[in-house]
Amino acid sequence: MNWILIILIQAAVMGLLSWILFKKQRRELEKPSKVTKRELNASELAELKTQRMRSLTMPLTELSRPMRMDDIVGQSTGIRALRAALTGPNPQHVIIYGPPGIGKTCAARLVLEEAKKNPCSPFDENSGFIEVDATCVRFDERSIADPLIGSVHDPIYQGAGAYGSLGVPQPKPGAVTRAHCGVLFLDEIGELHPIQMNKLLKVLEDRCVYFDSAYYSKDNANIPAYVHDVFKNGLPADFRLVGATTRAPEELPQALRSRCVEIFFRSLDKAELEEIVKGAAMRVGYEITENAVSCCAEYSSSGRDAINIIQLAGSTAYLDGRRLISEADINWVAKICRHEKRTPFMISDSQSVGVAYGLGVASDLSKGFLMEIECTAEKTGKGMGDMKMLGMIEQEEINVGNRRLIRKSTVKASIDNVMAAFLKRFNVDCGDYDIRFNIPGGMPVDGPSAGIAFATALMSAITKLPPRPHTALTGEITANGKVRPIGGVDAKLEAAKEAGARYAIIPAGNMDESKRNLAIEVTEADDICDVMRFMFDGLEGDGKNTEVIAARAWRAEIGTTD
Repeated sequence: MNWILIILIQAAVMGLLSWILFKKQRRELEKPSKVTKRELNASELAELKTQRMRSLTMPLTELSRPMRMDDIVGQSTGIRALRAALTGPNPQHVIIYGPPGIGKTCAARLVLEEAKKNPCSPFDENSGFIEVDATCVRFDERSIADPLIGSVHDPIYQGAGAYGSLGVPQPKPGAVTRAHCGVLFLDEIGELHPIQMNKLLKVLEDRCVYFDSAYYSKDNANIPAYVHDVFKNGLPADFRLVGATTRAPEELPQALRSRCVEIFFRSLDKAELEEIVKGAAMRVGYEITENAVSCCAEYSSSGRDAINIIQLAGSTAYLDGRRLISEADINWVAKICRHEKRTPFMISDSQSVGVAYGLGVASDLSKGFLMEIECTAEKTGKGMGDMKMLGMIEQEEINVGNRRLIRKSTVKASIDNVMAAFLKRFNVDCGDYDIRFNIPGGMPVDGPSAGIAFATALMSAITKLPPRPHTALTGEITANGKVRPIGGVDAKLEAAKEAGARYAIIPAGNMDESKRNLAIEVTEADDICDVMRFMFDGLEGDGKNTEVIAARAWRAEIGTTD
């Protein structure tokens, strides 16, 4: 009996020893040795260093990035406003509007560097420029991941680590905290999610970020002192926001706009694009013909477009063994990449009867344009006339809550006002004429600011007198013949100058001292008679038709003589 007990004890001991050895071997297999880990780390580190030693050449877009303020082309006014907003003793939050590729980001970065050198500025050498693309900001609705505002990683979530096992919530700072005492540049701020926008507005108000967590307790001894401090006092986030957007101002929340200074960067004109083209060709070591420079500027809508075209055209010349970029290279690149040529409409040197040149502006007021307005007027029976508009919006739909409203367009209302003013001021009943207005080009036009241009074209068509040549007009007209102020005048005058206009008529309410020192002569008008006096004074009809009678009538009304 004793020997059986001895055998059982020996078997149990052997089994226990075997189990211990098995577990030890398994742990060794699952956990690499320190030597193996060291060798693995050394191998990966060597591979990383090898990769970092290799690099490609710098792309032209990066070579052409402005390094000084003078390198930014065509934005002197916007940069001056940005300096005023950021480099003084009380820097402001800023929103920069403008099309892509015109230097918004570079301008903000360089202005911060200038502010650091100003002894009165709160920015110092440690102030950072934190750049975030709003289109790429992704946040978790459970608040465990928010790269912009910051978040709290609660212990129940994967990756909580050693603190998680102790039940400690872990605050994680976001970009607003990294930008503390510096600038947070939020590109495409108009694309930010509404939830993120509301959080950002709260941070701008509080100038710090506060966190909440159901797992936080001020009595928990396992929580480190700095975590207690974060939950009690928040993370600092005292920065200046610089947002950039290609959207129109009305598309951004009013709560954000009211907290920011709004600055507009304009589109580049042809001369400025040509300057960028020449600089890009020089940086890649190529010569370029003047025709190629002009052609490339016409195909470019921004500085970034011009640089990309030059890079590809230069590579094409390189394949042919040339160091000269020709117009043919630019045209080839434009055809392959499907760039459309931007040929601005130019005012004709010869003025036709029934033709006037109106000025319009894009919805964001950043870019003006010139449009030709044609009018024909044929006499019919008394009150038998008809009026039609071609190339213009006749009505528009508006959604108001659950209702859909259809209203007459502002262009149609503007023409009706012109006709009413003709009857009241010049005793010309437009109902006696078949009138046709047309804006060539196929682009539907809406807005009241072409009123005085419509009036000029109509008077020319009725009287058979050609208006003053090389003149662009903008201004709303009332049924009583008054000329009212309109928006976007500066952009419109730039467009008039670019289109070759020598004169421009604008409402008296838009006139200021800055308009008197432009490259074109700007005249103010307060009344339709002011417009007609400037556009037709001294011009004569042929004296053989009934239209001249009307011409004499209105010329007498405005105080001129035949």
